This record gives sequence, C-alpha cells and structure tokens, in this order.
Amino acid sequence: MKKKYEFLDQINFPSDLKKISESKLQMVADELRAEMIDAVSVTGGHLGASLGVVELTVALHYIFNTPNDKLIWDVGHQCYPHKILTGRKDRIRTLRQGGGLSGFTKRSESEYDTFGAAHSSTSISSALGIAEANKLSNKSDNVIAVIGDGAISAGMAYEAMNNSGASKTKIIVILNDNDMSIARPVGAMGTYLAKIFSGKIYFSFRETIKLITSAFSKRFSAKAGKAEDLLRSAVTGGTLFSSLGFYYIGPIDGHDLNSLIPILKNARDSKHEGPILIHIKTKKGKGYSFAEEAKDHYHGVSKFNIKTGEQLKSSSKIPSYTKVFANTLIEHAKKDSKIVAITAAMPDGTGLDIFRKEFPDRTFDVGIAEQHAITFAAGLATENFKPYAAIYSTFLQRAYDQVVHDVAIQSLPVRFAIDRAGLVGADGPTHAGSFDVTYLSTLPNFIVMAASDEAELVKMINTSTEINNKPCAFRYPRGTGVGSILPSINEKIEIGKSKIVRDGKKLAILSFGARLNESLKAAENLRKKGVDITVVDARFAKPLDENLIWQLATTHEAVITIEEGSIGGFGSHVVDFLSKKGLMDTGLKFRSMTLPDFFIEHDTPENMYKFANLDCYSIEEKVLDVLNSNIVLQKHNN
Repeated sequence: MKKKYEFLDQINFPSDLKKISESKLQMVADELRAEMIDAVSVTGGHLGASLGVVELTVALHYIFNTPNDKLIWDVGHQCYPHKILTGRKDRIRTLRQGGGLSGFTKRSESEYDTFGAAHSSTSISSALGIAEANKLSNKSDNVIAVIGDGAISAGMAYEAMNNSGASKTKIIVILNDNDMSIARPVGAMGTYLAKIFSGKIYFSFRETIKLITSAFSKRFSAKAGKAEDLLRSAVTGGTLFSSLGFYYIGPIDGHDLNSLIPILKNARDSKHEGPILIHIKTKKGKGYSFAEEAKDHYHGVSKFNIKTGEQLKSSSKIPSYTKVFANTLIEHAKKDSKIVAITAAMPDGTGLDIFRKEFPDRTFDVGIAEQHAITFAAGLATENFKPYAAIYSTFLQRAYDQVVHDVAIQSLPVRFAIDRAGLVGADGPTHAGSFDVTYLSTLPNFIVMAASDEAELVKMINTSTEINNKPCAFRYPRGTGVGSILPSINEKIEIGKSKIVRDGKKLAILSFGARLNESLKAAENLRKKGVDITVVDARFAKPLDENLIWQLATTHEAVITIEEGSIGGFGSHVVDFLSKKGLMDTGLKFRSMTLPDFFIEHDTPENMYKFANLDCYSIEEKVLDVLNSNIVLQKHNN
C-alpha cells in the first residue's frame, strides 16, 4: 500500500516544491527520504549515496530554476531523490526494473537529467561545456555540477578544474564530501579534505565568526548572509581549489537546510566570473540506521527488509566468479611473493577485499583512477612483479590508451582480470562489458581469454601466472558460476588451445565465454530433432586455435561463433582467419553471433540476452537457419 505524505504528495515537479515555505523544507526532506527507502527496499539500488544528498537535492531544486538551470549529478548513484522530485515519483518503484527507470541520470528519460552518467568524474567537464555553450548563446542560466570526494580525486576532474579555473565562465561545483566512496577514498585528496573539515583554527574561531560575519557580507554577494562559511575557508584552507581558480566556500553541513539555502542563493545570484566551489559535508546513508552503520553504507543493495535492514540475497551455495578469482589468486600469492593486486576503488566488487586481508602490503587501491592503475601496474611489471589489475570491463575502457601505450607496446606482463564481462542486468548499458574483447584483441602482444565457467576461470588464472613476456586478460561474468568442480591451482591451459566439449557432424559452434552452457542446451535440443552439432569452448580470442578452426571448417558444413561482446571481437578474428586461408571459398557457411549494434537497456541478464538473441532458443534458430532446415521451433523455457 502506497504511503501518504503531507508534503510529498503535493510535489510532482520542482515548481510544486517552490510553493512550499522554506521553514517546511526539512519535512519535505524527511518524507523524501522515507519514500526513497521504501521504494529501494522493493527494487534494490544505490541507496546510501542517495540518502546522503536528500537535503541537498531539495535545496538545489528549491533555489535553482531547473531544468533551465542545468543540474549535473556525477556518476548518478545519488540521483534517486532528484528523480522523485522531477516528475518520476509515480514510477520510482520501477527503478532498475525492465522497462522502468534507469538507476542513473539519463537524458532520454527526462529533461531534468541534463547529462547522462554512470561512470565517475565527468560532471565538471560537462558542466563547463554547457556553461560555455550558454555563454556563446547569450544565456544566463546557471550550471551546477555535484561531485563526490571520491570522484573529484580522479584525473579527469583535475583536468576539468584546471580548465574551469582558467576560464571566466561561471559554473557552480558542489563537492559532496561524505568521506565514503564505494571504498574509502584513498590518496592525498581525501587527506586534504579531511584536514579542511577538521581544522582546529575553524573550531576555535567558531563563536568568533558569529560576531564578525557582517564584515564579510560583501565578499561574495551583496546578500551574503553566510559569511561564516567564507571565513571558515579563509582560516582552514581551500587553498588547492583557490589555486586552481575556484572561489571556494566551505565546508558546510550538507544536511542543514538553514546553511544550504542562503549559500546556494548567494551562488545563484553572484555575478562572479569564474567557477565557484561549495564544499559540503554529508553522511552516506543518512537517516537510515542500517545504511549509516553498514561497512559500505548500503552503496549497492538488493531488495531489503526496511525494519531489519536485512538484504534479500540469493541463497545459492555456488560461489561467484569474483570470489573464485580472489580465492584462486590468494592461493597463488601464497606460493609466489611477486604476485600483487591492483584495484581502482572497487576492492569489494572485484574480490580484492579478500585478497587484501591476506596480503595487505601487496594490495593497491589507487582510487577512481583507472588510467593510473594500468600504468602503475606496468611500472610494477618492469621490476619483475606479477601485477593483476582487477577492473570491471566497463571501467577498463577508461584506460585504453594506457593499455595500448604503456602495456602492449612494451609487451609488459600485466594480467587483466576483467570482471562483469557481458550484460550485467540492472545497471544497464553503462556498466555492460560489451567491448573489451574487441578493443583488446586488436592489440599486438596480447593474450585474450574468456571463461566459460568457474573451473575454466581457475585454469586461466593458473595459466596467467606463467605468462611473463606479454600482457594477458581473462574475462568472466557477474554472478555465480554454474556449479563446476574447481580444479587445483596446478591445472593450466595450453596457450591458444580450445576444447571440444561435444562432437557432432554438420555444424560447429565456437563459443567464446559464458554462452557455452546455452550453446550446449541448444545442441541437446537440436539433437532431439535430428540435428547433431559440434560445440567448442574456444577459450582464446587471441591467439586463435587455428589448427582446430581449420579442422572444423574442413569437416563441417557451417561454423557459428558466439560471444558476449560487440562486433569486432572473437567472431571477427575467426572469419578473418578463415578468409585469409581461403576456407570461405569452398562453400563453408559462417555466422557470427554477437551483441547487436545498439545499447541494451537494463533488465535481468536473462531477459537482456534474450533481447540480444544470444539465448538458447536464438542459437537453435540460427543453426537451423544456416543449415536451411525446415524444422519449426517452439519457444521453450531455457
């Protein structure tokens, strides 16, 4: 039963919010927080970050004239209260569900979503671009970017701040400092922000500030009533941001609307030429005790019980691919002191939190800095260490130049553990691992592997420990394995060697990655219809098992490749080999099954693969089509 709210029921858009008196805004915030907790308990999602910006969201939409004033949320993990206040309240319980609201900002979803984001540290760059466009168009609309303390530590954010500071273009950057990114922020920026907030001078002068605010009332704006915050910046720092050309204000309490409202008004009305940075201090998970007390502050949650905070997770006893990777790497690291592990702010997501417990000195969390992570790994490799860079496929995209220039060209043995390969479900296209096979397999000096199940993943990790003359990558999907018995850490794979898992006659399926199980299901269903096919676990996109491909091409009527990635990957390399060897000239039929040439919206992984025509039924259909069979299939449950 839908809850009833005194204020929130009256609000469908920010124009409705503005009708409510300023004194009642905290009540609006309280209702907004309650509604969000209730909704996410049903859908799952990024709750902690959104809870931390409830007051800020209310204040921003109250003070600024959105959507004319442009509001940009970095990453988008914190955008749920924004969605509720901008015309999507009635759909908030469709969040991250098939056909429902995206878990991130999305331009096609609402005019209030100024810039689509799900990767970190893009907000300041896009804000400056929009602000410069406004200037060229003689528009006076405000542009506001909200960025977290973790995201602002990334190189792209520094680049954007440097460019912004050199311009005379007004943008407002709100630094949401919650001292808690997905993992605790690392590096000098985190330390710097902590020092600013805890400055002894500020706290000793706190009462004095109240007595002399009037002296600072004109420093920023004729209406500057919160000169306390200006003095605070003067006595505690903000030096870094000031040196980059920003007018620094803060830090202030991001949950105190009495502080936020006047400062945002001043920023809005200011005629200051150049960027303004407002540093606010918030608490991730604010207002929900279970989120506040959780280690990750409920960063990403499944459905949960509001009263107990208990998350309704899968009861499967089969370990996740991520855990298999971590445990296997630990076993190797016990025997080999040269093995080190690197993560870019995702120790929990990549399993390296487990590795770190065993080897804290050999685990490096470099923060949201994938580019740095790869070149850092390359540096370790030059000194005969064995670095494992555990990064999601979608985030490795951010470091492609480093992969090419710093690793591949120098043929350095960096091991890439590519998690979240293929379609990932509720996070949608921004987090899909769609392109890594394509962008890595084009590179000389690279070995590219994909695990068909958790047992194969173990073998690939085992194999990678002895690849000391070039980089290699092994990819694996999100979620649990298929229940395979795990081999010992001594069982390896011959480089470039595929494996026939089912013998047939007319047609051969080469499966690269975790579609192997669907391929075997399709083969069994087709056998019952009199179509007997060969199924191969390809294992390697580079180097290809050319001998086996030659054998299959010369003994079968047709070859089909299947992969959980875009065009240009495994299938493209197979057909290139077949054409170069003239094997396509003899009547061989070939088809490549890849992800389609468009981005697939969020849903369950199962539904996404059906939509992509990479499920069991689609494979059967493709086989029959290639063989010109007149067998009619009946849709069936996989």
